Amino acid sequence: MSLRAVILAAGAGTRMKSDLPKPLHEVCGKAMVLHVIDALETSRPVEICVVVGFGGDQVAAVVSALAPSWANVTFATQHEQHGTGHATQVGLAGLTHPAEGDSVIVLAGDTPLLTGATIQRLVSDHEANSRSATILTSELDDPTGYGRIVRSADDSVQRIVEQRDASPEELLIKEWNAGVYVFEHALLSPALEHLGTNNSQGEYYLTDVIASLAHHGNVGAVTTHADETVGVNDREQLAAVEQMMIARDG
Repeated sequence: MSLRAVILAAGAGTRMKSDLPKPLHEVCGKAMVLHVIDALETSRPVEICVVVGFGGDQVAAVVSALAPSWANVTFATQHEQHGTGHATQVGLAGLTHPAEGDSVIVLAGDTPLLTGATIQRLVSDHEANSRSATILTSELDDPTGYGRIVRSADDSVQRIVEQRDASPEELLIKEWNAGVYVFEHALLSPALEHLGTNNSQGEYYLTDVIASLAHHGNVGAVTTHADETVGVNDREQLAAVEQMMIARDG
């Protein structure tokens, strides 16, 4: 069984107020997407497909020039943005002939604080428990804006509900989706094909496959510190993440 990776890096990042594609904005002198690739080194996926969109040629040129050789990076283009579920489909199509039993890790290209140790812990937990999916979560007293983790009576993950689609009771849940997932590839592809757009955004949510996969086997979660999974959507967050990295790495 091998591990493969899909990095979602197609968003325009309009709140960055820049012509530079969001994944290429630098934290401590390195493009965010390259930080994410570096974090995968401990787990060493056999290939990494980076899904590009806005400024895709520019992203591909920078990553091709600067990514380490072990990463075996390829690219797939999401020509129209229809949500994370659609982007993941594009990324899976860019992988080269995954074998039966392979796992695939899906993560965003704008989370530069994610560490290799946490990714390895997530992958190891997934493989040790033969799950259909394992997700990275965190907890905050006020997780406003994040998808909430809904668990079953046996503590397995039942589904993820996005903030804007959550009930008042679900909004009280403090455990939230950190946006990093390991899937059994053979189950993920058909689950993505059955996604719908019956949500407030009218998009294909990757998070919706969790409820489907929960019917095929145990879906579990690994928890990490909230700071590690901070994403970047604007220049203020970019500056904050840089300060956090400087403080962490000393």
